[in-house]
Amino acid sequence: MSKPKFPKVILEKAKMVTGKRSRVVVDHILENGSITTEDLENYGYKHPPRAIRDVREQGLPLEMFWTKNSSGRKIAGYRFGNIEAIRHDRFEGRRILSKEFHEQVCGLHKSKCGICQTSYELRYLQLDHRVPYEVAGEPKTRKIKEYMPLCGSCNRAKSWSCEHCANWLEKKDPTICLTCYWARPEDYDHVAIREMRRLDVVWEGKEVDDFEAVADAAKQTDEPMPEFVKRVLRRAFGREKE
Repeated sequence: MSKPKFPKVILEKAKMVTGKRSRVVVDHILENGSITTEDLENYGYKHPPRAIRDVREQGLPLEMFWTKNSSGRKIAGYRFGNIEAIRHDRFEGRRILSKEFHEQVCGLHKSKCGICQTSYELRYLQLDHRVPYEVAGEPKTRKIKEYMPLCGSCNRAKSWSCEHCANWLEKKDPTICLTCYWARPEDYDHVAIREMRRLDVVWEGKEVDDFEAVADAAKQTDEPMPEFVKRVLRRAFGREKE
């Protein structure tokens, strides 16, 4: 079987992709025409979408298609996308953030997750671009205010929400991101372009007893806890009759 042929612009961009995980994806596609989630798992990557994202973040477009694995189960496959979607402003991907910079950002936030405001040891907080890298790339001049610390749970929630946002997928307008909950939870207009408001609340230590009391009260009304809490708040502010 002969190797697949690709446009020169794709080959030139592919040569510029760096990083072990990214190179695995690119080299496999160059050799076979595409790569599947099963292929990536065989390479030892238990989270295939992360490897695909690494390549996209360096400006090389990949499109997804559906195929079947060795046992006949439906899985995702990826191949090089439209050459018009190549981002020539992306070269080395994400830059590594120093330990000192990590400590400065976390210190500004008092070692709390920027979303749920839960306190964590520094090693459990991950630095996140307020405006996703996929939208704006790395800032030319690194500034503390352009990042925030996130716990693993909130980081995953933000990633899922952003990756399904039209601005991420199509527009890629940083100004839209800057008015989003995931960039500035303290002052925002939308959540991934949806007319929504969120409140991520965590009960810690002695507050756990308060949570249990609220949970028990919600069970007595046979309501999902979020709906129960909303109703209690409406009553507290006189927005709902008893």
